[in-house]
Amino acid sequence: MAELTTLARPYAKAAFEVAVVDGGLENWSKMLAVTASVAVNDSVAAVLSSPALAAEQLAQSLIDVCGEELDDKGQNFIHLLAENKRLSLLPEISTLFEVLKANQEKSVDVEITTAFEISSDISSKLETALKTRLQREIRLATRVNQNLIGGAVIRAGDTVIDNSIRGKLSKLAESMNS
Repeated sequence: MAELTTLARPYAKAAFEVAVVDGGLENWSKMLAVTASVAVNDSVAAVLSSPALAAEQLAQSLIDVCGEELDDKGQNFIHLLAENKRLSLLPEISTLFEVLKANQEKSVDVEITTAFEISSDISSKLETALKTRLQREIRLATRVNQNLIGGAVIRAGDTVIDNSIRGKLSKLAESMNS
C-alpha cells in the first residue's frame, strides 16, 4: 500500500497544482473520482492491465468509457498515466488528490462512532468543538456501533480519539499485562 502511495503521490500533486492554477478543484475531483471508479471495475481493470494493448489504446479505452466526464486536461492526464504504465494508480491518485483538496479548503471529514444514537444537539456541539480544535471546516458523519459499550470514537483524517468504554477497557488490560 505504501508503495502505491509513493508512486501515486507525484501524479496527485501534479493534478492538484493544475487544478489550483485553473481554479478547477471540483472538476478535477470529479474527473479523478470517475476515472478511479471506472479503473477498479473488474472488466476495465483486465483491459488496462493487458500487455497486448499499446499505451495509446489503453488511454483511449479509458477515455471512451468515461465519456464527457473528462475535459482536455483530464484526457491528457490519462494519456500521461498510460504512457508511464500508471493507470492502475488512479484510485490512489484520486484519494491523495482529495486529501490535498481538503487541506487546501481547510476542511476534514470526521466520523463519530458511538454506542447509541446521538441527538442532533449533541452532534452540533461536537461539530463546533471539533471545528475549534482542528481549526478546519468539518464534514460530520455519525455511526452507531453497539460493540463500543459506551462513549465515542472520533476519526478526523489520521487523528483518532478513542473515548469509548471498550477502548478504555483495552488500555486497562494492556497496562495490567505490562
